[in-house]
Amino acid sequence: MTFDKLINYLKLDKQEFIFQFNSHPNYPSALAFSDTLNFMGVKNDAYELDKEYWDELPEEFIAIVDNSFSLVKKAGTQFSVYSDKTKTLNKEELHKSSTDFVLLFEKDEKAENKSALNFNPFIYAVLGIILIYSILNHSWYETAFNVLSIIGVYISLEIFNQKFGNTSAVIGSICGGGASATQNVNSCNKIITQDKTSILGLKFSDFSLIYFIGITVLGLFLPSTGFVIKGFTFASLIAIGYSVYIQAFVEKTFCRVCLLIISVLVAQIVISTFLFETLVFDPKVLLLSIVLWLSSFSVVLFLNNLLQEKETLQKSNAKNLRFKRNYDLFKRELTEKEKIEFNDNETFSLGNKDAKLHISIVSNPYCGFCKDAHKITEQLLERYPNQISAQIRFNYTPERANEKFTNLISDFTHIYKNRPEKEFLKTVDTWFENKNENNIRQLAGTNSNNEDLMPLIQMSGENSNAGLNFTPVFIINGYQFPEKYDREDIWYFITDLIEDEEFERKLFPNYENSLS
Repeated sequence: MTFDKLINYLKLDKQEFIFQFNSHPNYPSALAFSDTLNFMGVKNDAYELDKEYWDELPEEFIAIVDNSFSLVKKAGTQFSVYSDKTKTLNKEELHKSSTDFVLLFEKDEKAENKSALNFNPFIYAVLGIILIYSILNHSWYETAFNVLSIIGVYISLEIFNQKFGNTSAVIGSICGGGASATQNVNSCNKIITQDKTSILGLKFSDFSLIYFIGITVLGLFLPSTGFVIKGFTFASLIAIGYSVYIQAFVEKTFCRVCLLIISVLVAQIVISTFLFETLVFDPKVLLLSIVLWLSSFSVVLFLNNLLQEKETLQKSNAKNLRFKRNYDLFKRELTEKEKIEFNDNETFSLGNKDAKLHISIVSNPYCGFCKDAHKITEQLLERYPNQISAQIRFNYTPERANEKFTNLISDFTHIYKNRPEKEFLKTVDTWFENKNENNIRQLAGTNSNNEDLMPLIQMSGENSNAGLNFTPVFIINGYQFPEKYDREDIWYFITDLIEDEEFERKLFPNYENSLS
């Protein structure tokens, strides 16, 4: 199941999305897909909606079309469907090829898009430099030969990346054009992905990359390397014959991208045979060429093994995370310890006071690990303003606090009492970014230390009596966040916690009575 165009449209990091989706305990269900979108910052609601009501849907929504999560956009009486490829359907065709599942979403422009490290610009720059160098320093036919080598490197690299789940738009366009698009795509996948050749873990297509890297570098030194290049281009006839045999007689289907590479090889054979000058054989050039190809082989082999190992670890980690992200297990761990009761739930209280999910963060302004915990709390309040309340429970004891600490707590209290909630949160965030007491005093706009700090002193006493002396600590509806989980894991369960009515009734036994 692929949905590349959908992920690109939502401006999400594809590798991160696929990893989170695959590691969801309900993978590959619609629930897993919806939860992953929420986790990535795309708010959404899923419905099972009869087709007769689809006319009431907004201009764009997500549906399962041809067994793939797809973005559907209305365009008059037609619907544009974006998944692994783009297609246009009328209303009847869309209804026939879709399930009743629809997902309405809201793109969050502030959502972080953690893009993976991308080496493509560097590779394209190198290939561009080679092209410019060839144009400036070689004859037209030598330049043409090098252009073909660059094309070979590019296509082979796209195939190489596709082995590890990186969909190539170029290969997709080559294999997916024409009336029989689906058949062509299947033919390419059959030849490329089901290649049974394996030499030290390298497929036949990997040797195409090795060959073109070597021939590209040798092409920079034309005409001195012409004799060796001519020999290697003739040797490529073996690869051409093998590829044609596999396609025609073994798989009995032809792959467009494979035929394109064959065309490049044939064109290079023609150019080297009829246009390259006949030079005297130089054993030094041959030796350097062998060293070059061995180096190219070693690099591709190393990258192949590294990426395969990474892919294996990711799959294993995804399976482990499915277990870890199981909400029932998390809930059992969360409620295992005795519930913590606080009398003071008002000091530094934030968010919707009537929310059924309450998060307390026991913290210390000078705690080095508290910065990230406060950031998570701030983001939770921002993303779920109506469903969550929170309380910052600073540990403050006058006997142990110096003048700077006391002034800082006083400034926090002044800002909390006299400024909007967002400004207070921003002040706390500024503190953990810079830890500059003078800066916070300027934000407070007062030199007075007359704030009543007794509520904080009593709150700190409650923390101490509950054994909460080490910071930071998350407490969810009175239950301490399980030590077996990382604080960041709260994002996996926050939706379930909000929607878990059984959990609410357990923590709020008088909740139903208050409604009657």
